[in-house]
Amino acid sequence: MNITALAENTAGSSGCGYEHGLSLYIETSHHRLLFDTGASDLFCRNAERLQIDLSRIDTVVLSHGHYDHGGGLPYFLQMNRTARIFIPPHAFGAFYSMHKDAPVYIGLPRELRNNPRLVTADTVMTIDEELRLFSGIPSRWPAPSANRRLKEQIGDILIPDLFSHEQCLAVTENGFTVLFSGCAHHGMRNILDRFQQLYQNAPDAAVSGFHLKQSVYSPEELQQIKETAAALKQYSGTRFITCHCTGEFAYEQMKKQMNGQLGYLHSGDTVILP
Repeated sequence: MNITALAENTAGSSGCGYEHGLSLYIETSHHRLLFDTGASDLFCRNAERLQIDLSRIDTVVLSHGHYDHGGGLPYFLQMNRTARIFIPPHAFGAFYSMHKDAPVYIGLPRELRNNPRLVTADTVMTIDEELRLFSGIPSRWPAPSANRRLKEQIGDILIPDLFSHEQCLAVTENGFTVLFSGCAHHGMRNILDRFQQLYQNAPDAAVSGFHLKQSVYSPEELQQIKETAAALKQYSGTRFITCHCTGEFAYEQMKKQMNGQLGYLHSGDTVILP
């Protein structure tokens, strides 16, 4: 299984551009898959640089309803006429981020909500023998504190975003399963709990942002980084690869605790699993 970051927040070794966003190209023996489309057309330009033909993509999965994961979808629809696009329930909600106490819209392009190529995924959905989707993630463990600035508009009021629009993807090839999440807004521990509830074991690898990035970290947020690393380290058979909203500082702190169990995927870079 080849996994290439077509868009991500940091520069890699390929010379590709980078942005605040995430788009992963996943190639298996049966699929050419896109997991998220980044914030703009950057993923298209980087794909061209890497000689990845997006017209051959057969399946797209959007992890949740934020622009930095689905803002590139209009560009994809122009260059690919056949791929099915699996979106989570409530993907087109009115989502906002608070910036200096003023809400900024961060949802998906609203003109796409009735596009006939979009498929609303079930809470648990098997696409085929390689691809499975799930949502319905519990809240046993605390969610990332960075979620606090994220809101959803219901009627005329803004309420905390509960991320009913977040879904995850499990890709299995030759008995090796990789779990994909965009930002893990529910918290990676809760997502792993849900995965084990559904599939009775832990994934062999997990690729996800952890939503721990902050400009300034409070003592509570520093503690959350430590607790997240300690919890993930307990999954001794799982290799973790992070990116995007984890932030380089949080990644470096977690890496100290997790050693070789944690890696980072930069824009334009590829990892081959297993």
